Amino acid sequence: MHHDVCFLRDFYYTTTLGRAAQKAMRDQLRIIWPVGKGLSVAGFGFAAPLLRPFLTEAERVMALMPAQQGVMHWPAEAANHSVLVQETNWPLASDSLDRLVMLHGIETSERPAAVMEEAARVLKVGARIVVIAPNRSGLWARKDGTPFALGQPYSLGQIETLLSDHGFAVGTHSAALFFPPRDATGWLRWAMVLENIGQRLSRYHAGGVLLVEATRIPDSARPSGLSVRERKPLRILDPVRAGGTRPAWRVPNADNGKIPDIGESLCCATDHNRQLGP
Repeated sequence: MHHDVCFLRDFYYTTTLGRAAQKAMRDQLRIIWPVGKGLSVAGFGFAAPLLRPFLTEAERVMALMPAQQGVMHWPAEAANHSVLVQETNWPLASDSLDRLVMLHGIETSERPAAVMEEAARVLKVGARIVVIAPNRSGLWARKDGTPFALGQPYSLGQIETLLSDHGFAVGTHSAALFFPPRDATGWLRWAMVLENIGQRLSRYHAGGVLLVEATRIPDSARPSGLSVRERKPLRILDPVRAGGTRPAWRVPNADNGKIPDIGESLCCATDHNRQLGP
């Protein structure tokens, strides 16, 4: 299930809680990527609130919004930089992006692996990506009414595995949204104070979202599943009979303690039936 673009727009641009969340995540992104001059930058999902600083720096800025979510004109006061896309088929040439940020892009997708494959396709070798996803151990993933409560929250290890499995070398990571998700004006006065304290005391465990950076690496050959051999094959179990009795052909021979061959057992059973007659 995806977010509705109207809900996302209203949260980030009309609520005080959304604006505080926007600032906290944007500040962390700018620490990771302090410079964007001359770069081709894109955001997937609903990353528009984090892309504004790049509008005056980057050579090209695009907000890719999945069709299941919907699209909005962005930025509102200038020419449009947003485009509606299929989440696994972006209208971009291969090896065309220098930077990509994902916000609300993988946790609501039914095919996160395919999304990451598409991200790897459009990024240049050596280009960088930042994946932002709800922290499964944070408060924001448990609080309804925010965009981070919908979909599948992630742990740091899960995000790193997703990146590593699809052509990326994992780099730095951080977190944001250390203040509780309470939409109260008086409470939000302390939001940035709590955010700064959280950044100093905990790197990611208590943050509402995780930010993981990775670098696009050259494609490498992946082993085929057909070449993998199972060193410990599964045992073929005997059928279970009522009463827990063992099949006759599995009963050890009283003479030598060996298990008779199944063909021999069948022959013996046939001779015995012939003796009994019709």
